[in-house]
Amino acid sequence: MSPPTEQSAYLTQHMNKVSRSFALVVSYLEEPLRQQMATAYLICRVLDNIEDCGQPFWWKEKRFVEFLTMLDEPELAPETLTRWGWEPWPLLTTDERLLMRREGGQELWRIYGQFPEPARLSIKHWASIMANGMQRIANPSQSAHFCHKNDVRLLASVDDYKNYCYYVAGTVGHMATELVIQHYQFDETIAGKLLATCEKCGLGLQKTNIVKDYLKDLRRGISYLPDQWLREIEYQPLDLADAMDRARKDLGAQRFAESHEIGSALAPTEAASLVLSSRG
Repeated sequence: MSPPTEQSAYLTQHMNKVSRSFALVVSYLEEPLRQQMATAYLICRVLDNIEDCGQPFWWKEKRFVEFLTMLDEPELAPETLTRWGWEPWPLLTTDERLLMRREGGQELWRIYGQFPEPARLSIKHWASIMANGMQRIANPSQSAHFCHKNDVRLLASVDDYKNYCYYVAGTVGHMATELVIQHYQFDETIAGKLLATCEKCGLGLQKTNIVKDYLKDLRRGISYLPDQWLREIEYQPLDLADAMDRARKDLGAQRFAESHEIGSALAPTEAASLVLSSRG
């Protein structure tokens, strides 16, 4: 069993590698809530990594099942993560892939397994709903949750968009709020008020992230803004995927034309130098 200081150092290190704003917020929490919240986040990150990696659904389905097994029996994590270490995880960063392997992820599941039962059950409950929801949406045989436009996968309808946001973030709102209620031992009145709005908080953060990360997601070939919305504006946001490349190309062409015009008035050597620099 790792001393609390080592556990905290491990969680802080990995939070800083794979999180942005959430890592800043969690760092201000008191213990043991800080460890519980960081662990909950990183477990959800493991699930996000399964969803985000560029593997087909049949492959992801196996990983979802193995993830749910680790939630039930975290002592099985070393064996599962060893197998995962031999799997390719395309589209993930180096730090994200590390969390999916024994050398980087085993401590996370050990910490989770040592939590008091109420905290562990809250994480297990909501992470299970998240995993099953992700699996349901990604499953092409259940219903057409996604469609395709210009080689981009889009959530098909507003209902699909709402369901996706609930599974990946509404659940986090519930999970985090339950951990806070347990830690501070709030009475039923205060707990009830927090639980009444926690899901909306999670949804708001996720919808903000969808807009903020829209270009990055497009470059991965996916849009979490639904086809039902984009169709109304003739899919113009999809043009953002190569907007920067087109802008550079247009700028380069403009610079070349200007250089060519100037070069006609220069000596041949000077003109050639200017045109070549415009292409560089």
